[in-house]
Amino acid sequence: MSALSCMILLPTNYLTVSTGKIESLSSQKTYYLAEQKQHKGGVEKMRTIEWKDGTVIIIDQTKLPNEEVWVNMKNSDDVASAITEMKLRGAPLIGVAAAYGLALTAFHSKAESRETLMKELEASAAVLRKTRPTAVNLFWAIDRVMKKAQETLGTKEGLAKVVVAEAQKMADEDVEVNQRMGKHGATLIEDGDTVLTHCNAGSLATVDYGTALGVIRAAIEDGKNVKVISCETRPRLQGARLTCYELMRDNISVTLITDTMVGYVMSEGLVDKVVVGADRIVKDAVLNKIGTYNVAVLAGEHGIPFYVAAPMSTMDLSRTSEEAVIEERSPTEVTNIRSERIAPEGIKVLNPAFDITPLVYVDAVITEEGILVPDVSLKPKPKK
Repeated sequence: MSALSCMILLPTNYLTVSTGKIESLSSQKTYYLAEQKQHKGGVEKMRTIEWKDGTVIIIDQTKLPNEEVWVNMKNSDDVASAITEMKLRGAPLIGVAAAYGLALTAFHSKAESRETLMKELEASAAVLRKTRPTAVNLFWAIDRVMKKAQETLGTKEGLAKVVVAEAQKMADEDVEVNQRMGKHGATLIEDGDTVLTHCNAGSLATVDYGTALGVIRAAIEDGKNVKVISCETRPRLQGARLTCYELMRDNISVTLITDTMVGYVMSEGLVDKVVVGADRIVKDAVLNKIGTYNVAVLAGEHGIPFYVAAPMSTMDLSRTSEEAVIEERSPTEVTNIRSERIAPEGIKVLNPAFDITPLVYVDAVITEEGILVPDVSLKPKPKK
């Protein structure tokens, strides 16, 4: 594979990025991009969201794994509701869905002028921005589409076509980004590894292929024997319902554990690596599904590499963890499992959807541009 060096400057406290190995260049704040081989396929994939003739089609993730129900969305309000109700979830997928929400507004608009259509897009964008506050991809996607719209002069019809085309382009890019990310991350996975993951960062959290699970898929496509341990991920059980569903569908070996078993499986030597996704990466921390911080701390105690796989669109390097907004979700997610109540009536409930993992617990962040190594570290990890 030939190498293409491309310097990328980022205002962050990471050291370097490389393909195939992690390097530390403490005197530089540069990153290098390496050319990727074409994805050869080999593992079954699915598109979680599709555009078809003015309709956005998604798989309703609240019904999985028991039912595969596809939902047709006709307008941006449908998309906003699907995001809020978690019929679709995962930071990259939320971003593309928001872009498609704006595309629906443009496609079905009865506005008679470009200016009126822009007002309609702005109103739809405002609604979509309020759906989920933590995943930065939501805001990144809306900003990108709105910027493209603002730069597009001419007729209302021309503007509508541009908005739809931009959303479709973002969906296609997501697949390609995930495949590139997977190829980078696969270099960190060894033949015979058992990888623990938390929540669902697979094809169901993206348009296709996945982030954390994309790394595992790419390693398997490289001929490596890789097994997975999936945390159930309370309270919404994305690991049990979604990660196990898609890995079993793709014939990838997976074992389900409760979140409270993480320390046990690590202490027993059953975990070689941890790979998780991210909803937002700030200057000093990773924001991801609640429980990720617990996993990271336990990995540090047991000398197990802890990797985060996320696209560059998940980076929010202008902020720190102190500025992070953590979504607080309904108490019924904790007091109930599906429709059945498991806790006493009247109990007080705390239900943050995400937690904050300081970069000191992160060995590397895997992106489509390579592997970023945080410029911070804990005391040397104990040997296994």
